Amino acid sequence: MEDLEIIATNIRSYFIVENELREKVLPLCRQVTQYSAIAIRAVHRQEQGKAKQLLDSAHKLIQEINLDLSESGELLHSGFVHDAQKEFAEGCITLALISEKNLPEPETLDISYAAYLNGLGEAIGELRRYILDSLRRGDFSRGEELLAIMDDIHGILMTMDFPEVVTHGLRRTSDATRGIIERTRGDLTIALRQRELEIKLDNSP
Repeated sequence: MEDLEIIATNIRSYFIVENELREKVLPLCRQVTQYSAIAIRAVHRQEQGKAKQLLDSAHKLIQEINLDLSESGELLHSGFVHDAQKEFAEGCITLALISEKNLPEPETLDISYAAYLNGLGEAIGELRRYILDSLRRGDFSRGEELLAIMDDIHGILMTMDFPEVVTHGLRRTSDATRGIIERTRGDLTIALRQRELEIKLDNSP
């Protein structure tokens, strides 16, 4: 069956190319994830310049991955690429919100909409961490503002009611953010009330 052999040869050639591409971009995706994680830690240490440098490096890798996979839609939309894009989005969004900058758009970041939205949801956890760290330092200046941003993000995510295969698990991310926001609201409320009480006690005769 010569025709079967020809078909099999073509398929084998295709898979060889796909596997070589996968092996090439996997380390790049891991590096994107690593840069993004370190950048987020830098944001929490108030090292915003370092965070931006790391995210700029991650962005270059994202662009390289996109170029390498421009002819391979299956790999470009695969799980490991999505995860790297999501971590990169989380880092960029966290830096923007904490630095009081405009949110970057997904097109500017060169990532998919699904990765952007999931990164947006993950950033809620980083905002909670920032709020709690600020409260421990006695800084109450942005707590309510950031909590309102968390509410806004959650509201947007809840409107993206599409199948999981399209949004890459966004529903799970949305469900998780609800609990994070409510715990943060409780922690912030307790801290603010305690602060008000301390101020009253300090001002009492």
